[in-house]
Amino acid sequence: MENVILTIHLILALCLIGVVLMQRSEGGMGAMGGGGGGAMTGRAAATALGKATWALAIAFLGTSIALTIIAAANSRGDSVIERLGTDAPATQEAPAPTPLGENLLPPSTGDAPAPPPRAE
Repeated sequence: MENVILTIHLILALCLIGVVLMQRSEGGMGAMGGGGGGAMTGRAAATALGKATWALAIAFLGTSIALTIIAAANSRGDSVIERLGTDAPATQEAPAPTPLGENLLPPSTGDAPAPPPRAE
């Protein structure tokens, strides 16, 4: 069911992009003093493309909400941290010993040789 709604959602997104791109730009020159109409003329006439845009937008939001509800229903109740606490699969081979020895840490200050005496 989720795949069907996701497919419909993607088709709606592509159709919504297409319908918006087919519409006439009404506000581009209005701010520069040119172009007749635009936002200053009051309410724009409802065209077929405008109605299609609204219908596709409402359907897109509906499928978005449906996908969110389905994803919440399918999700596990535990958190990611709890899922990390599961046992890791055991490996068959032991790691190879390092050629430098077991202790790869730098020496501590207690292991350092004493400084040479000062010549006076």
